[in-house]
Amino acid sequence: MSNILFRLAILAAYLSFFLPPAGSAIPPADAQKPLQIYFVDVEGGQATLFVTPAGQSLLIDTGWAGFDGRDADRIVAAAKDAGLKKIDFVLLTHYHLDHAGGVPQLAAKIPIGAFIDHGENREPSDPPTQQVWQDYLKTVDQQKLKRIIAKPGDSLPLQGVETKVISADGAVIAEPLPGAGAINAACKIAPQPPADTSENPRSLGTLFTFGKLRILDLGDLTADKEMLLMCPVNKLGAVDIFVVSHHGTDSSNSPLFLNGIAPRVAIMDNGATKGGDSYSWDAVEKSLRIQDLWQLHYSKRGGPAHNVAEPFIANLPGADAGNYLKLTAWPDGAFEVFNSRTKTTKHYAAAH
Repeated sequence: MSNILFRLAILAAYLSFFLPPAGSAIPPADAQKPLQIYFVDVEGGQATLFVTPAGQSLLIDTGWAGFDGRDADRIVAAAKDAGLKKIDFVLLTHYHLDHAGGVPQLAAKIPIGAFIDHGENREPSDPPTQQVWQDYLKTVDQQKLKRIIAKPGDSLPLQGVETKVISADGAVIAEPLPGAGAINAACKIAPQPPADTSENPRSLGTLFTFGKLRILDLGDLTADKEMLLMCPVNKLGAVDIFVVSHHGTDSSNSPLFLNGIAPRVAIMDNGATKGGDSYSWDAVEKSLRIQDLWQLHYSKRGGPAHNVAEPFIANLPGADAGNYLKLTAWPDGAFEVFNSRTKTTKHYAAAH
């Protein structure tokens, strides 16, 4: 064989080893890019920003009104950190002041593609809630924004992440999700929670599935609706990451529910004096698979017995620093949590 032919043969062998076989698909450029989730500190409200591998964004709730635009500024800062110039979708779980009050201020600071909500305000007798609802409708009308009303079982228009609406406007999914549906023996002894007539049980809740990872956010869904998801069968099954409902307030996060979803990691968007109640905290910390609970604030209500160790808290007692938590996840099920106060990251291997 001539020297030239020998070199061509070596080159062919090299290419055949490193290139995919003929006819096989080359994975898209963003296939191994992570999903990013920012848990923005809005002092006991909610503002959770999802950024997909393709750069599409979904914000769950907008925090409070007032405070000189504090919450809108913090959301915009998170969007800037993620490289965003607009927010594609803003999902409002419900119309309480700490979840949807910041809509006008946010819309004035960054472009928004569309809103997603559960429908009409169901608490018109509460003046602050009714005002939030009216301000929201006015913002949508003035900026001529698209509004999507979601129902249980719907999927959200988010690319690269599978979504399923779990609860909306007081209803929950009718059938168990694939892989769930086991009879829940705990229902026989679980107490029936009182019915809640506020906007909280109307919360628009969503399950996000990214590869092997399942992330659950139910807004302020209350224990009476949690029971509908758990009894007589568990409609959800286990999740990996749970955004603790209602900031860790006692009217949500029943032991029945926490043991049913059995999260590996939970993140509580509590404030220093809002949420973080001992009953909810215990339900999370004693749930079946929990590895870590992260908190946006040290809870004054919880005291020494009901707060996690300092490395897992974004904001300690003292001046308002606005520190956030950031979760980065990969399709194989691995993820990590970054604490902006400590500048440290904890890695979690994919579950087996």
